[in-house]
Amino acid sequence: MRSPRGRRVIAGLLLAPVLTGCFASGGDSTEDDLADGARLRVAFAFPPTENFSPYGADATLLSRLGVTEGLTKLDANGAAAPALAESWTRQDDRNWLFTLREATFQDGTEVTPETVAAALTRAAEAEPVTAALSGITLTAKKSGERQVRVTTKDPDPALPLRLTSPGLAILSAKAYGGKRADPVGTATGPFEVTKVTGTTAATLDRFDAYWGGRAQASGIDAKFIADGTARTNALRTEQVDMAEAVPVSQASTLDQGTRRETATTRTTSLLLNTERGAFRDPKLRAAAREAVDGSVLAKDVYEGYADAGAGIFGPAVTWAAGKRVEPTGRATAADPDGTAVTIATYDNRPELPEVAQVLQQQLQKAGFKVELEVREYARLESDALAGTFDAVVGARNSLLDTGDPVSILASDFTCDGGYNLALLCDKRVDRAVAAAEKESDTAKRQQAAMNAEAAILGTDATVPLVHQQIITGVGTSVQGVLLDPYERTLVGTGTRR
Repeated sequence: MRSPRGRRVIAGLLLAPVLTGCFASGGDSTEDDLADGARLRVAFAFPPTENFSPYGADATLLSRLGVTEGLTKLDANGAAAPALAESWTRQDDRNWLFTLREATFQDGTEVTPETVAAALTRAAEAEPVTAALSGITLTAKKSGERQVRVTTKDPDPALPLRLTSPGLAILSAKAYGGKRADPVGTATGPFEVTKVTGTTAATLDRFDAYWGGRAQASGIDAKFIADGTARTNALRTEQVDMAEAVPVSQASTLDQGTRRETATTRTTSLLLNTERGAFRDPKLRAAAREAVDGSVLAKDVYEGYADAGAGIFGPAVTWAAGKRVEPTGRATAADPDGTAVTIATYDNRPELPEVAQVLQQQLQKAGFKVELEVREYARLESDALAGTFDAVVGARNSLLDTGDPVSILASDFTCDGGYNLALLCDKRVDRAVAAAEKESDTAKRQQAAMNAEAAILGTDATVPLVHQQIITGVGTSVQGVLLDPYERTLVGTGTRR
């Protein structure tokens, strides 16, 4: 499922044309490499789809490769932490002042208030706009020798969180000389892209002047292998050192020492169409919710690499469990009595069709008649947003785009939401989300987000099914891999073999 940004598809959802078989190892280490930090060979699941544009689906890929950075980044607790900005202050409801650290772009120019302001302005003017700025009007200007003032049209208490988005990476002036923003050699991260081979491979070298210290690996040879079996085989046969997104079905083929499981902020949900069809009736939505058993999905479909759904925010959102509020006002379930419904899902994530099949059985047992519609995501999205189906099964990373829990609730479950697959328009929910949007204190905003989650769950518009774990294959010689619940990082300065 995608981010709310027009009709584009987010990273982590689409698969490129399948690359069959394994690939030849292009990054064998030489003696010089080993003396100066061996190169890392990494197999990624999702290829660049937009020429490494920092504003689209490829932004997360650039972030995972250690190429790009923003003014801020997410810390382990989901709070905004310093990155290219070493500190910031909120001057009033609409103005924030960010103080820059001393840093250098990969083309040798200095990170200045002018370049930062220009980069943010470019992002704000990008078409379509990057997901983190959906519905946000933002301007950035130099303020003093080392500071940038960022102004939003409306109050935005979550701006530092928003600026953690990979889609708001800061690039040098050279990046904007052509028709599109080009991150090759113009970013600030510990690794710079030096060569891109279509959608099949990319070569990166260490950026020795990185402000955060010299990376231990001398470079990265990245390959993009959409087929999960081939990707796993590449690790097992030592053609690569790391393989991301190992399918559940392949997990058992890896030795325990090379299999890393990470709880992520990605939740698989059943979204019920509240505007038309059978699930317009809240009593039938309640019947569907009562019929679903997420623990069965976690055990049988995800083979234990998932937790049963607890809410929109799962256990990887570490602060959520202690703030969760019990939903109230739910309708009493009615007897489905043979009500026919159609559930749609996509096969880009191989587990989802199987999830839909199990749901079909569970709902039929409760008295529904269920048909399944399985397509590639790109062929499903417009119909899903238009309310063609009675329900949709999808996987959504709740904190990937902005890091702000309130933003996803606003986009996915309010009357004006841009990615509202349940077509929910409920005054109580809108009020709860609006109240959360006004909170600037982190703890209070989190609690308000959980209050809004309870209001949403009370409508039964969404039934959280499982909270997924991601499986990463990591060679036994590799150390320092960054296993990130937000799926924004993978390789850092300390990653080596």
